[in-house]
Amino acid sequence: MKVTASPLTTLIATRSNLKRVALILGVSCLPGFTFAGDLKPFTSDGCSAFPDGTLEHNKLWLKCCTEHDYAYWKGGTSLERQESDLALKQCVSKIGEKEIALIMLAGVRIGGSPYLPTQFRWGYGWPYPKHYRALTEAELEEVSEHSTTTPEGIFRTP
Repeated sequence: MKVTASPLTTLIATRSNLKRVALILGVSCLPGFTFAGDLKPFTSDGCSAFPDGTLEHNKLWLKCCTEHDYAYWKGGTSLERQESDLALKQCVSKIGEKEIALIMLAGVRIGGSPYLPTQFRWGYGWPYPKHYRALTEAELEEVSEHSTTTPEGIFRTP
């Protein structure tokens, strides 16, 4: 039985082509990296595609969503996203809306992935895509420069 190399193996096997493959792979990975100076000002759409409150109290959990948006705007690690999502659930639960909190948690866990090109994805303040990873010192400084809070504790841009 004769074993033949795949076309990709043959391509990579030659020294000149190896450099080309490395260059292509390196360039294709660049969009996942962001650099200091790329952060857009913080914006919040409230609870995104979910109501900001009940019919009687139409902004009942809006502050919870705005704080959650702030975490999503800056992005970070997968663990930071999970903590942010649980903080949203706890915030809405403290208001007395435990069932709503569970629905919201399910929604953000499914729809908030950094890999979806949505306006409410994890790390939406940075150019798409912004993968899970700890923010650099320069990025943290930029986040700090863009961050202030109102007397009510709601984040806003300066």
